[in-house]
Amino acid sequence: MPSNAATQAARLSVAPMMDWTDRHCRYLHRLMSQHALLYTEMVTAPAIIHGDRDRLLGFHAAEQPLALQLGGSDPAQLAQAARIGADFGYAEVNLNCGCPSDRVQSGSFGAILMENPKLVADCVAAMIAAVDIPVTVKCRIGVDDQDPSIVLPDFLAQVSAAGVDRFSIHARKAWLQGLSPKENRDIPPLDHDLVMEMKGFFPHLHLSVNGGIESLDAAQEFLDHGLDGVMIGRAAYHTPAQILLDVDRRIFGGGTTRSAEEVVHLMLPYIADHIAQGGRLGQVTRHMMGIFQGQPGARGWRRYLSENVHAEGAGPEVVLAALDHVTRLAA
Repeated sequence: MPSNAATQAARLSVAPMMDWTDRHCRYLHRLMSQHALLYTEMVTAPAIIHGDRDRLLGFHAAEQPLALQLGGSDPAQLAQAARIGADFGYAEVNLNCGCPSDRVQSGSFGAILMENPKLVADCVAAMIAAVDIPVTVKCRIGVDDQDPSIVLPDFLAQVSAAGVDRFSIHARKAWLQGLSPKENRDIPPLDHDLVMEMKGFFPHLHLSVNGGIESLDAAQEFLDHGLDGVMIGRAAYHTPAQILLDVDRRIFGGGTTRSAEEVVHLMLPYIADHIAQGGRLGQVTRHMMGIFQGQPGARGWRRYLSENVHAEGAGPEVVLAALDHVTRLAA
């Protein structure tokens, strides 16, 4: 399978998160890290084939390296959607075998595919044949009553035999019966050790661990113990500065380190362009709420944005006024 910038960037990635990792979020994250691999929200293969592709797949060139996550279980549809994604310029296409939401189960994709590794193998084989960019898989360690110590190595063996050599593994089971999607992110216990064990079984595969990783120190520990990559989800979204501002220096060994304030200023032209094209300020700033988390003035920043972004004609000046709540306390 081809290796490219996405494979190198997968040393530290931001997880695909429904309703969160849209193009505005990714642009913000890219201003914080030049090197981390970014993912889209999951997009279903039928939506790409039949829907508004520019709306679903459009992205800013600055977001690269950027991976497209697909949902589906029909090999022909996934191959077609992967080809469309590659033509749009994505650096990687990823198959979702980890999402536990009800709507994903009803469509026979997401975590429920852990029960059918042969179908997953057929899907990725079709995708690989259709594109010349990496095809990867994001999965859980198992679902429901499955024994992860048996299921996960079998899943990795069958799917890698079809040509996938890079996996991101959420180190929790998905309980498809009895737990909500939100509960599935917290209640099933983490088993990071099992993911580490898989690296010993499959040394030729690029394996990233996901789930419950809340700091760069924790990420570095996994890398030091032999894993190839770390994928961070909610911590990167809720406290992006704490995760991403120093990631290039610490994880990738180089790059420009910016302050959170500098990132906010760099977002202003992007915000102005978005509004000029008919967008709303809140569509961008909702992803910026946590940028000052843990710093003096963070509460004032959040409060001012929350109270003013929806005002008629709200634009970059609202962001600057909110920023004043932080800079005044830092002076």
